[in-house]
Amino acid sequence: MANDTTTLTITAREPEGSRSTRRLRRSGLVPGILYGGGADPVPFSVDERELRVALHAAGAVIELALDGKSTPAVLKQAQRHPLRGETTHVDFIRVDLSKPIEATVPVEVLGGDEAPGVREGGILDLQLREVTVEALPNSIPESIQLNVAELKIGESVTLADAIGVGDVTILTPLDTVAATILAPRLRAELDAEGNEIEAEVAVVGESEAGEDAAAEESDESDASGEAAGDDE
Repeated sequence: MANDTTTLTITAREPEGSRSTRRLRRSGLVPGILYGGGADPVPFSVDERELRVALHAAGAVIELALDGKSTPAVLKQAQRHPLRGETTHVDFIRVDLSKPIEATVPVEVLGGDEAPGVREGGILDLQLREVTVEALPNSIPESIQLNVAELKIGESVTLADAIGVGDVTILTPLDTVAATILAPRLRAELDAEGNEIEAEVAVVGESEAGEDAAAEESDESDASGEAAGDDE
C-alpha cells in the first residue's frame, strides 16, 4: 500500500483570467486550486518541475505546504496540453486521513510472460485498465495487481482474483473480466472485424459529409434565387 507522503510547496494567487494563467505557465508555474474539506477554495500556483515529481511519486496523498501550514490532499484532476502533454492546471481536494475516500487506480498484470497460454502463442488481452477503490487516503494502492502466470489459452482472470488487496475495497464489480489469453487466430479475427467497422464508419462519414455539402450548396442556390427575386 502507498503509505509514503510527498510534500509540495504551493503559492497562493489571485483568481485572475486566462491572460494571467498564461503568464504563470511561461514562468514555469502551473495554476491550480485547492478545495473541499469545508474550507474556502484556494487558488494557487506551483513549480511545474516540482509538481511533475510529486505526481510521479508513490502515494495518493500529497501534503500541500502553504504559508507554513501543511494540508493533506489528493489530486482530483489534471489538465494537460493536447500536443505537448505538459500539465496546464491541477485541482486538489482536501482529505481527512481518518476517513476513507474513493479513487481510481490502474490495473497491473503480473506474470504475463510466464503464462502457459502466452508461451503457446496466445496473446494477453488486458480488458480492464483501471478500477475504482475505497480506502483510507494513505492506503490507496498504486495499482490493483492480478497474477496471470497460470493462465492457458481461453482462460481469464476477474477482479475477484486481485492479490494483496488488504484493507482496500474494490468498488468495481468483482466479476468483471480483467484479462484473457486469446488464441492467435481469434485475436486476428477480432482485429480484422475492428478494421472493417472502422472502414465502414469512415465510408459513412464521407458519404454524410458529401450529402451535407450538397445540401449546403442547394441551400445557398435557393437563397441566391430568393435574393434575386427580391431584387426584381
